Amino acid sequence: MTKTLVSVALWALAGYLLGTWFNPHLGWGVLVFGLLLMILVSGRQVSLITRWAKDVESAPPVSVGPWDDILSLIYRKLRNDRQTIQRLENDMQRMLEAAEALPDGAVTLDGQMHLTWCNRSAREHLGLLSETDVGHSIFNILRAPEFAIYARQRRWKDPLQLHVQGVDQPKTLLLQLVNYGLNRYLMVTRDITQIEKLETTRKDFVANVSHELRTPLTVLTGFLETLQDMPPDSLTSDQRLRYVGMMREQAARMEAIVSDLLTLSTLESSSPADAEAIDFSALIHKAMQQARVLSRGQHVFVESYDDSLQVEGVASELASAVSNLITNAVRYTPQDGTITVSWYRDDDGSAVFSVQDTGIGISAQDLPRLTERFYRADRGRSRATGGTGLGLAITKHVAMRHDAELRIESRYGSGSTFSLVFPATRILPSEST
Repeated sequence: MTKTLVSVALWALAGYLLGTWFNPHLGWGVLVFGLLLMILVSGRQVSLITRWAKDVESAPPVSVGPWDDILSLIYRKLRNDRQTIQRLENDMQRMLEAAEALPDGAVTLDGQMHLTWCNRSAREHLGLLSETDVGHSIFNILRAPEFAIYARQRRWKDPLQLHVQGVDQPKTLLLQLVNYGLNRYLMVTRDITQIEKLETTRKDFVANVSHELRTPLTVLTGFLETLQDMPPDSLTSDQRLRYVGMMREQAARMEAIVSDLLTLSTLESSSPADAEAIDFSALIHKAMQQARVLSRGQHVFVESYDDSLQVEGVASELASAVSNLITNAVRYTPQDGTITVSWYRDDDGSAVFSVQDTGIGISAQDLPRLTERFYRADRGRSRATGGTGLGLAITKHVAMRHDAELRIESRYGSGSTFSLVFPATRILPSEST
C-alpha cells in the first residue's frame, strides 16, 4: 500500500511540474498515463498472483510490487505449515508402523463398536480383513457369545479368555477392551496358546511325576508297615528275602525315574557341550550288549553297521538316545520277535541310525504324543516292562541338540521303526576315522 501511494504521489508530482512549466494539459496527460500504467502493471501482478494461488506449493512470483511483502509472509507461513504437516505425518506413520509391529493385537472401534482400524497381529489373531471388515460391527465379525456378553458391559476390569479357531489350529486369546477418547474403544488381543499349553504341560507333568512315584512309594510303605507290625519270627528267610527284593525293585524304579528326570532337566537347561568325533558303531555295540542281557535270549537281533561312519556330537547324550531306542524295542517286542538295528549313510547324504522291531506297534492317534514326558500308548505294559515314560522325550532332546530328527513310523500290530537322522553337516569325513 505504501509503495502504491508513493507511486501515485510521484506521478502526480511529475504531472504538476510539467503542467506548471509547460502546459496544464501535458501535466494531466502524464498523470493519467501514469495511473493507467500503474493499473496495467497492477493487473499483470494480480494475474501472476492468481496463477500462483492455483499452485501454492510452488514458489511465489517475484517483483509483484506492493504484493511482495504480503506474498512473502503467506509463502513463509505455508512453508512452515507444510513442514509441520510433514513432520506430523512422519510421526503418525512411525506410530502406525510401531503399532503394526506390536506382538499384541490392537483394534480400534467407534461408539457403535464398528471396526475402524486393526494392526497385523489383530488380523492374525481374529482373522480380520482390513479391506472388507473396516466399518462393520465387531459383533458380526467376532461371533462368540462370551465376547458379546463381555463387550456389552459398561466397564471391563478383567480381560476375557477367548478360544477361537485359527487357520491351522485353535487359538486361545486374552482380550481386553478399554475406553479412549470420546466414544472410542481400543481392543487389545494377546495369543496365549503356547502359554496355556505350557501350563497344561506343567500341570500334567506334576501329576504324572506324582503318579509315577506314588505307586512304588505305596508298595514300599506297605511292605515296611507289614514288616514293622509282624513279629520278628513270623517270616521265613525266603519270605523276607522276597519282600526285600520287591522293595529293592520298587526303589530301583524310583531311582530310574529320578535319574531320567535329571537327565531331561540337564538337556533342557544346559548349553550343548563341545562336539567331538563319535564312533557311533561303538555306541551301538555297547547298547546291544545291554539289550541282549535284557532280552535273555528271547529275541532275534539283526545288525548292520557302517563302521567308517562317524558324526560330531556328545558321546554320553548319543549313548543315552541309542540305548533308549534299542531298549524300547526289546521291551515292546514279543518273544521270538526280530529287532533290526542299522547304522548307514542315506542317499541324500544324511546318517541314519534305525531300530526296527516286529512288536505290538503304535496306533495312529498315539504317534504325535509319543515324545511327551510320561506319555505311554500302553500304560499297563510300559510299567510291567520297567519303562519310566521319559526315554523318548530324552531321545528327542538329544536329537535336537545334535541337529538331528527323530522319526517314528509304526502301524498298530505291525511293529515300529524309530530312526535318528543326522544331517550331512554332522558327518565327519571318512579319512578322519
